Amino acid sequence: MALTAGIVGLPNVGKSTLFNAITKAGALAANYPFATIEPNVGMVNVPDERLYKLSAMYNPKKTTPAVCEFTDIAGLVKGASKGEGLGNQFLGNIRNCDAILEVVRCFEDGNVTHVEGTVDPVRDAEIINLELILSDLEQVQKRIPKIEKKAQSKIDDAPQEYDLLKRLEKHLLDEKPVRSLDFSEQELKYVNNYQLLTFKPFMYVANVSEEYIADASSDPNYKKLKEYADKTNAKCISISADIEAQLSELDDEEKEMFLADYGVSEPGLNILVRETYDLLGYATYFTTGPDECRAWTFKKGMLAPECAGIIHSDFERGFIRAETVAYDDIIKCGSMLKAKEAGLVRQEGKDYKVKDGDILLFKFNV
Repeated sequence: MALTAGIVGLPNVGKSTLFNAITKAGALAANYPFATIEPNVGMVNVPDERLYKLSAMYNPKKTTPAVCEFTDIAGLVKGASKGEGLGNQFLGNIRNCDAILEVVRCFEDGNVTHVEGTVDPVRDAEIINLELILSDLEQVQKRIPKIEKKAQSKIDDAPQEYDLLKRLEKHLLDEKPVRSLDFSEQELKYVNNYQLLTFKPFMYVANVSEEYIADASSDPNYKKLKEYADKTNAKCISISADIEAQLSELDDEEKEMFLADYGVSEPGLNILVRETYDLLGYATYFTTGPDECRAWTFKKGMLAPECAGIIHSDFERGFIRAETVAYDDIIKCGSMLKAKEAGLVRQEGKDYKVKDGDILLFKFNV
């Protein structure tokens, strides 16, 4: 599934350094504003220990992890919604993403220029958020006159849409993101069509200095950002982009020693990718066998035939049933055969909502 998370932030906060570490794509990371002009795009494997345990059980010819797509978008600045700093282009790139990761600088380093002069994570977060809000406000206010006459004439459901637009306008004028509003099912159809930036799934990524990677809660800058994120109902995680960039150049054994020196058990990127995967509303099901063990990405809430269609459209078109066992059950039993003997393998039909960690074998006939 080709959903993508956009990495945004002010210039020189570590976006491209982080992107390089995630994808090893070699995107330009330089100490001056707008080092990134065109968005860089990269796919990254989703770290999932379950897949490798299944692979050890089946010993297949091939093991294929799920992937997540990241887009590194150039730095926004104050006034971006009015076109400052190539803002219109950058905001357009964000609009094409399905979720937003805002990298916020929490590290202090006199050798790295800050576009606002000082390190202040809450101020920086507010700058970006205001630009996204102003962009959304412009979208909403352009739509209002187009629907107002229809609403006055009570054409179709124009009155309901007009009321929604006015509610959105008031909320945005109060400098609040759209994601903090609740919507009815009908309203959601409209809101999804508007492609509003502040309605997209959103997460803060605090770029901390290496001294705080084992315990970001002791970093005063991170604490301020986390408190701000909690108030705006947004996720917030910490990472050290420089450390992750160094880790990306090491082999597995060297990584373990490096991490042990800092008192952490896994790279921060693993956590970032998993959290992003979750933010996008993804979950994972598995297919297993002697040829391949594979993790498949699906949207939470999808039914078995839709999940079958991710593999091939014929699987969905001719869906009969899905043979299903939970990951925890097969690991506990030690094999599919023993899971069947224990009565833990189920036959599920077209109305079955696939769960994260399901191991599936689809039966179909075309």
